[in-house]
Amino acid sequence: MTERAPSTPVLEIENLSISFFTRLREIPAVMDFSCTVMPGEAMGLVGESGCGKSTVALGVMQDLGVNGRIVDGSIRFKGRDLGQMSDAELRRIRGSEIAMIYQEPMASLNPAMKVGKQLAEVPMLHKGTSQREAMNMARQMVEDVRLPDPERILRAYPHQLSGGQQQRIVIAMALMAQPSLLILDEPTTALDVTVEAGIVSLVKELGVKYGTSMLFISHNLGLILDTCDRICVMYSGEAVETGNITEVFEDMRHPYTQALFRSIPLPGADKHEHPLVAIPGNFPLPHERPPGCNFGPRCDYFKAGQCDKGTIPMAEIAGSDRHETRCLRYREIDWDAPRKASETHERTPIGDVVLRMEDVKKYYEVAANALFGGAGATKVVKANESLTFDARESETLAIVGESGCGKSTFAKVLMGLEIATDGRILLQNREIQDIPIQKRDTETISSVQMVFQNPFDTLNPSMTVGRQIMRALEIFKVGRNESERRERMLELLDLVKLPREFAERMPRQLSGGQKQRVGIARAFAGDARVVVADEPVSALDVSVQAAVTDVLMEIQRKNHTTLLFIAHDLSLVRYLSDRVMVMYLGHVVELGTTDQVFAPPYHPYTEALLSAVPIADTRVEKKSIVLEGDIPSAMDPPSGCPFQTRCPWKSQVSGDKCEREVPPMRDFPGGHQIKCHLSDADFARMEPVFRTAEDAAE
Repeated sequence: MTERAPSTPVLEIENLSISFFTRLREIPAVMDFSCTVMPGEAMGLVGESGCGKSTVALGVMQDLGVNGRIVDGSIRFKGRDLGQMSDAELRRIRGSEIAMIYQEPMASLNPAMKVGKQLAEVPMLHKGTSQREAMNMARQMVEDVRLPDPERILRAYPHQLSGGQQQRIVIAMALMAQPSLLILDEPTTALDVTVEAGIVSLVKELGVKYGTSMLFISHNLGLILDTCDRICVMYSGEAVETGNITEVFEDMRHPYTQALFRSIPLPGADKHEHPLVAIPGNFPLPHERPPGCNFGPRCDYFKAGQCDKGTIPMAEIAGSDRHETRCLRYREIDWDAPRKASETHERTPIGDVVLRMEDVKKYYEVAANALFGGAGATKVVKANESLTFDARESETLAIVGESGCGKSTFAKVLMGLEIATDGRILLQNREIQDIPIQKRDTETISSVQMVFQNPFDTLNPSMTVGRQIMRALEIFKVGRNESERRERMLELLDLVKLPREFAERMPRQLSGGQKQRVGIARAFAGDARVVVADEPVSALDVSVQAAVTDVLMEIQRKNHTTLLFIAHDLSLVRYLSDRVMVMYLGHVVELGTTDQVFAPPYHPYTEALLSAVPIADTRVEKKSIVLEGDIPSAMDPPSGCPFQTRCPWKSQVSGDKCEREVPPMRDFPGGHQIKCHLSDADFARMEPVFRTAEDAAE
């Protein structure tokens, strides 16, 4: 790499404007955007979907497609204007000097080429390295990204690796030519939280090792805090605040940044006493931006005649480290004033048991093939193993765990989409484990409903919103005629806080958050007693998540619904749930109230899960526990304890007990249960994963 003076920025974006041109109009995607990344510095780019983060990244790569064009400003890399370079010069820089890691790892990997060959291609192509030397570099890089058995990995095809392993290979590929700038576009969104923690730790470590500067694009503020030195907050195509991490997190000076933080669940948030505050209104479409400040119509501090006039420039905040804000009133606002008291809610008393699962098992028989060996043989996949728990009226029970732990299988069994292999499921004291959904009566179907993860896939695109809700009412036999069903449909729109005129809209005319509200209205159409919410807000922006979770909780308070909340976001779980059930490889490994599960003693897996949660709060110190290895396959689970292959506490148990015996479920005070071989003394010396400055002082 060429030597450069420490004061020369690696990336300097100045007053950048990017537009996309259609037959009808010019659509401004990025406007007056400026950002500087110094050598070895990591810059986080955050904001809601559609704010222009990825467009900025594609502008840096000079890859805006046929319709995209830089209409103003400049992007300089090591002092050279990328917009003035020829195609040949850009080809030399891409991959060798500037590398990009995308959200979906398989988009960057050739499925027909072995991993080793793909890695070796990078230095051979960009540096003219010999094949032998390139393979040695590839082997070293596979070790650097902490993948086990490098020789096997190099000989493998991408489909033979897990998602976390694939993403590590993509990171290795990006770093093979030792680029000066690495752009990461939501690189961990599709990964489990424990895998994400390993990837984030790896990126930080390798950035230091190779001196690589980074532009890290994410919607997760906690992840940015863990990874970056500086942050740039974007809203509707503009940078609205930028500065070093500590200044922006502790002394934010833009109303949008403040609103973002108020809409995410930080430690200490309470759904009853301190509910999350959703940002009012909707994100403006690119061709419908308001005059003056883009955030004006949604801002608590908006002042007519001032905030809605002319262009709002970035202003430097005196006495700061390059801290700037795009707010005319930032000097007038009392940023330290306590937020307006949000509406508090009385705790709804938890009622009687509505749903009980007793020793429920779900096994699948998989026909053998060349992978398993032996024609005609079968292999048993134990998706759920001895699930035992109950859920009560008005209770929110969170079910957490990594992909493959059995959360979705359990939901399918409860809904009747799959039949339990063994055990009992009692819904209001009626056994339903042997009744498939097509044989369930209307009352049972309406009593157990589901809100799905992706609101885009669950609505009929050719049917209006109102008609889809009314169709559910017809199936559940609600209302004696069309007129009564229509009135009930309008009441359901009121319930999920959607305007009644939305009844005539098509799904394509709704935002993601609005679509998810329609899904919730449909789930509650038959007065469901139990609602399974399967990652209901993970596909939504953080500001929309607050509004949707508020809707779910309000309906629960009114209808006394039992909510089974399947999630991997433990910050949201801590805020929403009354009890938490932690699953690993088909087993329930811990079950207790939220306070019990989020404080020691923990199951070692719960402890690792908690330490992997990114927290957007500089006051919180967090223990770091990075799990080695991937979650085992349910087709070939380890003997003994299902977690023993990854457990950091395993050495504390004498002999080979963890490898030989499945642990018993241990009972702790207050109904807290942990499935583990650790001794009482081991549990007693566990330390909290989270500590605040106040905790340390005590």
